Amino acid sequence: MAVTLEQAQRVGYTCLKALLRFAFMVANNLVAIPSYVLYLIMLQPLRVLDSKSFWYIEGVLFKWLLAMVASWGWWAGYTVVEWGDDVKAVSEDEAMMLVNHQATGDVCTLMMCLQDKGTVVRQMMWLMDHIFKYTNFGIVSLIHGDFFIRQGKAHRDQQLVLLKEHLEKYYRSRNRKWIVLFPEGGFLRKRRETSQAFAKKNNLPFLKHVTLPRLGATQVILKTLVAPQENGTPAGRDTVIKESKSKGLQWVIDTTIAYPKGEPIDIQTWILGYRQPTVTHVHYRIFPVKDVPAEPEALTHWLYQRFIEKEDLLTHFYETGAFPPLQGQTKAISREMTLSNLWLVGIQSLAFLSGGMWYCIFQYFYHCLF
Repeated sequence: MAVTLEQAQRVGYTCLKALLRFAFMVANNLVAIPSYVLYLIMLQPLRVLDSKSFWYIEGVLFKWLLAMVASWGWWAGYTVVEWGDDVKAVSEDEAMMLVNHQATGDVCTLMMCLQDKGTVVRQMMWLMDHIFKYTNFGIVSLIHGDFFIRQGKAHRDQQLVLLKEHLEKYYRSRNRKWIVLFPEGGFLRKRRETSQAFAKKNNLPFLKHVTLPRLGATQVILKTLVAPQENGTPAGRDTVIKESKSKGLQWVIDTTIAYPKGEPIDIQTWILGYRQPTVTHVHYRIFPVKDVPAEPEALTHWLYQRFIEKEDLLTHFYETGAFPPLQGQTKAISREMTLSNLWLVGIQSLAFLSGGMWYCIFQYFYHCLF
């Protein structure tokens, strides 16, 4: 089949645009990430004198870095429409997000749509696959205090112990409030067949758009972060005093990400921008943590129900192009998430100015020493 001139021009433009975007992303990383690290090295005395202020500043820098990642998709026309409960109402409370996982772009989508949710981004902790530690953003996540979890039966018990220790050591000491978890333990395309076989064997629902979640990390987070008075356990006087500064985990936010035609966006697309502008849809449903059972069997059933509901939500979305209305509503209400281009340009400019500043400082000391 002959390629027309118009088609050739379109392909050439797409390739050129992808190349320029990739070059910008590389430059962005080369200035922003080292600047983040160097600012925090310079602020180590503040960490000793006033750790609360140090982690506040680190959180602001972390949010700006995530905004830079969000900008790559935003400027490519990858936008977000939100449905369901308004999570801004609980943005100042402690919450756990349970998110379905389809591709690497899911993380980028969350980085974008949580930008306008108050302090959430700078005070959140991510649970992610350990391989992420070895990416360009790994050093940032290590400093911020995210947890890298190793998948597989051989590591599962040890990883849950390490997760509990990590939460006890870093979550409250760094004033974290939201924690993001992908309970399926992997991408949909990789886990679907295994999950369906497990469901058939155990007489569980057959799911196509999500997989059955794993209990371990969810249970550890709830046990570690929920205050005793939240789950009905009587708290002693000492415990009440200890927890008086924090109400503990208060909400579970069931988050469902849907892509048009079920075609997820991966990180390569997010960076290169070769896909046509796409609207990703994110649905939220908020549950009070006191309504979430603590016992393993009941919690497993509750967690399965959330993903069965996700299956129904996604089925409805793929059939109609919209999520169904919440219970008690007659019409589903959507909200278009927006970012300020001026704000994004300002953050990007600050990153490149910071990179230039650190370069001049190193040049100065290099000439002084040599």
